[in-house]
Amino acid sequence: MQVVVLAGGVGSRLRPWTDSMPKPLLPMLDMSLLERVVEGVPHHLIDEVVVAGGYKVEMIEEYFAQAEVDFDVRIVNETQPLGTGGALGNCRDVVSGRFACFNGDIVSSLQVEPLLELHKLNGGVGSLALWEVEDPTRFGIVGLDDESRITQFKEKPKPHEVFSNLINAGSYVFEDDIFDYMPEGKHSIERDVFPGLAEERLLNGQQFQGYFIDAGTPTAWSDAVHRCIHEQRFTRGKVEGNSWYGSTTSQTSETVTESMIETGVDFMNSKIHRSTLLKGTSVGENTVIKECLIGTRVKIGKGAHLENVVVGHDSIIPEGSHLIGGQWPRME
Repeated sequence: MQVVVLAGGVGSRLRPWTDSMPKPLLPMLDMSLLERVVEGVPHHLIDEVVVAGGYKVEMIEEYFAQAEVDFDVRIVNETQPLGTGGALGNCRDVVSGRFACFNGDIVSSLQVEPLLELHKLNGGVGSLALWEVEDPTRFGIVGLDDESRITQFKEKPKPHEVFSNLINAGSYVFEDDIFDYMPEGKHSIERDVFPGLAEERLLNGQQFQGYFIDAGTPTAWSDAVHRCIHEQRFTRGKVEGNSWYGSTTSQTSETVTESMIETGVDFMNSKIHRSTLLKGTSVGENTVIKECLIGTRVKIGKGAHLENVVVGHDSIIPEGSHLIGGQWPRME
């Protein structure tokens, strides 16, 4: 079947990382975020991955033209922001039959086969993967009957509107009939399509266990990296302590904890905790990096202290800098 990935956003919450690199190509351990998103679908079930994107799509096309992946990738270009529904609707001419669909920054333990089995059993237009949370007001919530059919759907309910703690996990199995229920142009599938389908009992829902992370923020990115390390979701590189290193020959250190260190990263006598350092970065001695995202080819001077900072690619951090929170712009 085809797999659609909704990846139309510019990734503003991960800026300045995404100023020069589209979010689907950001590396999470040994594969891109887009590959990580579709990892829960066995590759023998995938005919083609359709990327609904509108930001730096040429870079995505170039990457997958050269990448060693087991599936074909097609880009459906979004020339203007269309929302989640409009982005999916934009794929109606290239998607057919039963297909899977994922939001573009979901890293989870979901395996698609049980959801497919429910969908085959119950029929309908779509089946949604569900996750349980304590506070569902930031999400879309569903009501389920005893046969796992969705009876109601409410996007981002106010506290007094909450009727369930089961939320939409941004992972679906659809029939191409879904396009018959979608208006043309920009719209939200969560607000404009799902509630009506729920009333007609045309959606199913299935809760899954394990973990569910929307990796679109710096903190959540680090959570996803740490979880992938813990679950050993990689085939290249190595783990020393509780950190992942991009090469079996990479330098390691006991002062690096819960972090992702790509190949070609140099650091001397520094403390690095729950951070991601991309290729070609160098870190001066006696530096502290805590809960940061450090881009490619960054030069960090000795004695610097960085905490909760997203550092753009090719940046220079002067020695002795003390940066807490926010972004560090790319230096020309």
